[in-house]
Amino acid sequence: MSLQTRTMPSPSAVHPMTIYLKLLLATLFWGGAFVAGRVISKDMEHFSIAFLRFSVAWLLLLPLMWRMEGGFVRLSKSQFISIILLGLTGVFAYNAMFFKGLQTIEASRAALIIATCPVFIAIFSGVFLRDRISWAKMFGIMISVCGAAIVVCRGKPAEIFKGNLGWGEFYMFCCVLSWVAYSLIGKSVMKEISPIVAVTYSAVVGAVALFVPALFEGLLGNLSRHSAKDWLIILYLGVFATVVGFLWYYEAIRRIGPVRAGLFINFVPVFTILLAFIVLREEITVSLSIGAVLVISGVYLTNRTGKVRAT
Repeated sequence: MSLQTRTMPSPSAVHPMTIYLKLLLATLFWGGAFVAGRVISKDMEHFSIAFLRFSVAWLLLLPLMWRMEGGFVRLSKSQFISIILLGLTGVFAYNAMFFKGLQTIEASRAALIIATCPVFIAIFSGVFLRDRISWAKMFGIMISVCGAAIVVCRGKPAEIFKGNLGWGEFYMFCCVLSWVAYSLIGKSVMKEISPIVAVTYSAVVGAVALFVPALFEGLLGNLSRHSAKDWLIILYLGVFATVVGFLWYYEAIRRIGPVRAGLFINFVPVFTILLAFIVLREEITVSLSIGAVLVISGVYLTNRTGKVRAT
């Protein structure tokens, strides 16, 4: 049973502008996740944040998947192994490193490092999956990497060679590698199962894997000590930055195609920088601005595949 036949209304039932608005809001929610993560990482340990986020997410995703797919989807042995790998890379490793990194690095800089994910996915797809990398994509990769380098070294390239980069940057680059692995595995498995099934089951796997290290952080003993603000952030991360963002993004992919939808990802670091400036009073420096322009331009060129057509 296809995901589209169960979940989407007829094309005439949804105004195109509604789809674009949902897509824009999804990227706003993802941008807000960096700011929310920066705030809550000061009050809660990283494994605990990640576990609670995906506990909220899978509790909502399971009934949604049941409704969309008409029940729980049975997996073959190879699909089950792929789901475990998706959970360990895109949920466990990515989120543990994400919240650990946000303990020490500004939300805006973190977002620009993570924004290079599509670039590295293109590189590794070319190496391992033999996907063709055009000259335009190659140019985009070079621009984006240069932009990320400017952001990381704060406009002082010599800092890279002196080894003066912090753990926050290291953890964020670990996030990038985790997401690359998740994306390449997902590219294969989502040919056989729908995105809602892959994301739901991987969220369950990731939450289970996060539970043990969260226990060692004192998860159970600290539950009653967290403030209302902390729980609101957890709900935001689980509901809006995970479930709603995912659903609206994949709805957009089905309605306007992956190319048009993918281009909206460039708004994530923009929203993050603006929100970090407003909420966290993070400074918008010259190096951050230049790096943002280069990263976003590079990602655009890397993902631009020619004439855009709705699918």
